[in-house]
Amino acid sequence: MTESKTIKINEVEYVRKDAIQPMAETLKGMRYVICRTYSAGVFAGYLESRNGQEVVMRHVRRIWYWSGAASLSQLAMSGTSDPGNCKFPEPVERDELLQAIEILDCTETARKSIQGVPIWKK
Repeated sequence: MTESKTIKINEVEYVRKDAIQPMAETLKGMRYVICRTYSAGVFAGYLESRNGQEVVMRHVRRIWYWSGAASLSQLAMSGTSDPGNCKFPEPVERDELLQAIEILDCTETARKSIQGVPIWKK
C-alpha cells in the first residue's frame, strides 16, 4: 500500500510537508538551475543574472545527453537515476547564454545528482 502525499479538504488539495523536496542550496545568493537555450543546448549551474533571454551562469555544466530522467523537469526535480550513461562535460567557471527559453529551479537532490555525474570526455 502506498502512502498518500496529498489530502483534499473542501475541494482544496494540500501536500504533506515531508513530500516537498527542498530547493538546491544557493551559491552567494545564486539559484542552481537548468537553462535550456534555443540553439546552444541545455546547461546546469548557478544563475548569476538574466536580462531578457541573455543569461549568465557560474559553475556550469553542459547537459549534452541525459539518461535516467524522462524530461528536463524530472531532471530538475529528481536528478538522474542513470548517471553512468549521461554525457555532461567538465564544468566551466562562467558562461554567457543567449536565447534562453526555459529556466528550471533545481532541488538539492537534483543538484547533487547533476554535479555527481562523471565528467564525459573524448
